[in-house]
Amino acid sequence: MTDDAIDENTGTTSPAEVLLIFLRLGLTCFGGPIAHIGYFRDEFVLRRKWIDEHAYADLVALCQFLPGPASSQVGFSIGLMRAGYLGALAAWTGFTLPSAALLVLFAFGAGTLTGPVGAGLLHGLKLTAVAIVAQAVWGMARNLCPDRERASIAVVAALIILFSTSSIAQIGSIVLGGIAGLWLCRREAPSPSGHVEMPVSRTLGLITLAMFFGLLAGLPALRSLTGSAGVALFDAFYRSGALVFGGGHVVLPLLREAFVAPGWLSDDAFLAGYGAAQAVPGPLFTFAAYLGTVVSPEPHGLAGAALGLIGIFLPGILILLGALPFWDSFRRRADTQAMMRGVNAAVVGVLGAALYDPVWTSTVHTARDFGIALVGFVLLVSWRAPPLVVVAISAATGVAMALI
Repeated sequence: MTDDAIDENTGTTSPAEVLLIFLRLGLTCFGGPIAHIGYFRDEFVLRRKWIDEHAYADLVALCQFLPGPASSQVGFSIGLMRAGYLGALAAWTGFTLPSAALLVLFAFGAGTLTGPVGAGLLHGLKLTAVAIVAQAVWGMARNLCPDRERASIAVVAALIILFSTSSIAQIGSIVLGGIAGLWLCRREAPSPSGHVEMPVSRTLGLITLAMFFGLLAGLPALRSLTGSAGVALFDAFYRSGALVFGGGHVVLPLLREAFVAPGWLSDDAFLAGYGAAQAVPGPLFTFAAYLGTVVSPEPHGLAGAALGLIGIFLPGILILLGALPFWDSFRRRADTQAMMRGVNAAVVGVLGAALYDPVWTSTVHTARDFGIALVGFVLLVSWRAPPLVVVAISAATGVAMALI
């Protein structure tokens, strides 16, 4: 049976059919999490009518509120609603597998990119990262820092990152942003509407919340006790995935702190992989597959890629399952909304600091570099060009400059 033969009126679908539908989406969804949410709306609200408009908006609001990759969480939830827990796993696998496989292939081939052509290509990919992160900062600042209170929270968060040498600066700035939001961001907001029903009991929700926080606190302790490189890698991926608020691009500074700072890979390799991640469809979090492949401690290669994918996606899934039974009442609290306004403003500052260091400082060295990055930024922001086009232009220009 093809996916077009599914009976939308039965209310259920087999996990195999969910896998095929999300595999097609995983091969064709370019453009980042906001674009992915648009693709999902077209597919599941308008075309298949698996979920109505209000319920979908409520589900998107939940996934944007929680830490983790919002588009993957939305897809996981739709699979859960339609085909139970196996359907949720099928949705995640189908949407994640294509981009993860492409980035693993890039990781294995990156070492062969030597000489002027290879160096130029990798530098072009790094310049793509400059344009992409600048676009993310620009868009998030406009949407999440529209007033002086939230703009001030973002600036303070950026200053904490830029002037601090502590490894917990990112976490501290986000926590302080939430505290500041409770104080400064209590403006009246429209009461949320809509309701999402999920087959998740409150008991299971509490268990998964306990697992989320237990792993977040327990993995560093286990890492210290065992000295295991595998536990250290899993902890780095898990911690990064657990602390991402406000969009997938915010994972960049967290992953850099976790992998580049201890010397597990170079800034150049990190940013080249991040640039390549813009050229593939699917969730940006599959950048973890590239990192797990090229990172120096074992396990790396395919085992490291699998470890990275599980580690970075697991916290978002756990906290989603934990929040679903309680979300409807929790999201209506004024203090919750105020806190999240502050957190979202803080992550704008965190990403802005990352735009300067390491993205800008390690990539833009000449006027030509600045020109290439500027062209990419204008294409993204003013011309609404797909990221794949910017990747191709920047990479080709980087090769051309290396050959001149």
